[in-house]
Amino acid sequence: MIDWVKTHRRSAAICGIALLVPLLLYLKLLSTAWGWRAQYSDSIDNIEPRLARMRGVLEVQEQLQSLARDARQQRARLVYPATTDRAGVAASLQSELRKLMGDAGLTVADSQVLPVREEERFDYIGIRLTVSGDIASLDQALAQLAQFKPLVMVESLEVWPARQGRRNSDPEAQDATATLRLLSLRSVI
Repeated sequence: MIDWVKTHRRSAAICGIALLVPLLLYLKLLSTAWGWRAQYSDSIDNIEPRLARMRGVLEVQEQLQSLARDARQQRARLVYPATTDRAGVAASLQSELRKLMGDAGLTVADSQVLPVREEERFDYIGIRLTVSGDIASLDQALAQLAQFKPLVMVESLEVWPARQGRRNSDPEAQDATATLRLLSLRSVI
């Protein structure tokens, strides 16, 4: 055999290359398959925590849906919906607050819609009211504000005593003038 290789060098080289090409192809396919296996193994390792999270979500899916429904209902009670117009909400809120203050026994001297502040998910609609009346009426108005829906928050409150006339010298009457900055929210989503 060695004599044949020495005498037929060219043919031996061709036969050797012919044998090496399939061997190299086999090694290349084997290394590619090994790389794919490593990739798939890494993918499986990355997928397992995701599957565990999904299983956990599926286990509490009904609770999550119930909580999401409750949150939507709560948001609907507390803020004006996105479908309403800003100006319409501000005007409506202003008239409702003036009526609320009047029903509580306060006299509304001035009311002003403040510029709308835009935040990420809400528009902040501000109303400034100047009211006068006795302290009990102011207390009643603030109690009614706490029950008002959609939610109205008192951003600032300044109270000072009203001037007493000489004729009205009743020390028991405590009239006050108050400036309230009230804030309500309008959803933008």
